[in-house]
Amino acid sequence: MHFLGGHVLDQQSPSEMFLNHLTVLFALSFRPFHVEPRNIVGDEVQERVSAEAAALSSRVHYYGRLTASSDRLLVPPDHVIPSPEDIYIYSPLGTAFKVHGGDSTPKNPSIVTIFAIWNTMMGTSILSMPWGIKQAGFTLGIIIIVLMGLLTLYCCYRVLKSTKSIPYVDTSDWEFPDVCKYYFGGFGKWSSLVFSLVSLIGAMVVYWVLMSNFLFNTGKFIYSECLFSPPFLICSAGLITGPVFDRWWSKTNTIPFYLIILLLPLLNFRSASFFARFTFLGTLSVVYLIFLVTYKAIRLGFHLDFHWFDSSVFFVPEFRSLFPQLTGVLTLAFFIHNCIITLMKNNRHQENNVRDLSLAYLLVGLTYLYVGVLIFAAFPSPPLSKECIEPNFLDNFPSSDILVFFARTCLLFQMTTVYPLLGYLVRVQLMGQLFGDHYPSFLHVFILNIFVVGAGVLMARFYPNIGSIIRYSGAICGLALVFVLPSLIHMISLQRRGELRWPSAVFHGFLVVLGVANLFGQFFM
Repeated sequence: MHFLGGHVLDQQSPSEMFLNHLTVLFALSFRPFHVEPRNIVGDEVQERVSAEAAALSSRVHYYGRLTASSDRLLVPPDHVIPSPEDIYIYSPLGTAFKVHGGDSTPKNPSIVTIFAIWNTMMGTSILSMPWGIKQAGFTLGIIIIVLMGLLTLYCCYRVLKSTKSIPYVDTSDWEFPDVCKYYFGGFGKWSSLVFSLVSLIGAMVVYWVLMSNFLFNTGKFIYSECLFSPPFLICSAGLITGPVFDRWWSKTNTIPFYLIILLLPLLNFRSASFFARFTFLGTLSVVYLIFLVTYKAIRLGFHLDFHWFDSSVFFVPEFRSLFPQLTGVLTLAFFIHNCIITLMKNNRHQENNVRDLSLAYLLVGLTYLYVGVLIFAAFPSPPLSKECIEPNFLDNFPSSDILVFFARTCLLFQMTTVYPLLGYLVRVQLMGQLFGDHYPSFLHVFILNIFVVGAGVLMARFYPNIGSIIRYSGAICGLALVFVLPSLIHMISLQRRGELRWPSAVFHGFLVVLGVANLFGQFFM
């Protein structure tokens, strides 16, 4: 028989796929035999197998005689193996049929990939963007958003390309921690895991704080029935809420503990597939937030007065020394580096990965700029000072605002479904590394969930500032996964190939220094 293989299996190179098919088909020790490209049934001479296919078979058989299939150095090169759509088995009777491999996972077009990245990055950071611009200053804030978007895009590109720089090794199923392990050993793998967990647990803490906030305001809206209704916006520093709310409904004293009853059982589910069905709510929430911001900006108008370095009663300078707080928020806002390889594997046209990644970052950056700039510009100063802009800009609107009430309710439900997914990712990464099993036992999982939930409750009770939580967790995880590890891996790869030049070394060294400075800046600003 004349064999030309089968479909390329997921996470296998064409060469390995071909050899796997040969191994399976000849498991009973039948030696393959070659059929000339002629019909052997009937009298007329008719080509059923092309001469090109026959020559291809000869070349592959030649490679097979050079070494065993376990030796990766002399396996048939990828250019020798035909593309999946051209792979057939030709029988001695002159017929041909396809061998279907096990990869049935559909690939996504570019537009789906772009919006998948956009949806993944659009998290709670969008609520803190106006506050971050206020901390940096209006002009400097816009500049920093653009520059941080470009820097994080480049570092994400380096992560995406990191698997391609490893020679003689099949990296088709590798993630970034595997690349770190290849270059730095166990330290690289565990350090990437720890910093990835920091980003996930930090997001879960922010979610707990926000869910406490949204549940409190939702209950307050229902209870008070709009008894206290300021006309447009409020400054929480001087807020008078009218009648004292019942002591059993407090944003920091009781609500964070009520959430335990709802969310702790959900974290112990063995599978998170049920909650994955609601991920589309994230997209709907962002779209509604954009509508809400646009509506409020049109209604309030713009209130800007440029003071380049000096403060005034109602306005902040255009350039402020607190700008590292915005860079910390943006590090987490643009963070997708720990899963970008997985997302891009499902892209139908792999040659467009860089373009699609760049377009996704452009959409994310424009969304952050749109929300941050409009809320900052529309904040009514006077009578209120720009300093009143809250880390969660929804807190500047009264509980009785029906549009904001709807936004809080939608975000509360969306976060309630996403929170178990984040807990599942934490469990998979940590338990998988420690015990080799994603669910070693109920006791193991329960203890881990107690720790994660306890961190959220403590922060919601004693430090419910989502802007600061986001910037600290963003700067910590960004130090390793955004700036340091991608830059070091790229420089080591170039050095091993003898291609490292001083401009590249200087630039990537600067990225490492920038990541360190971004982290230390959070503690001194």
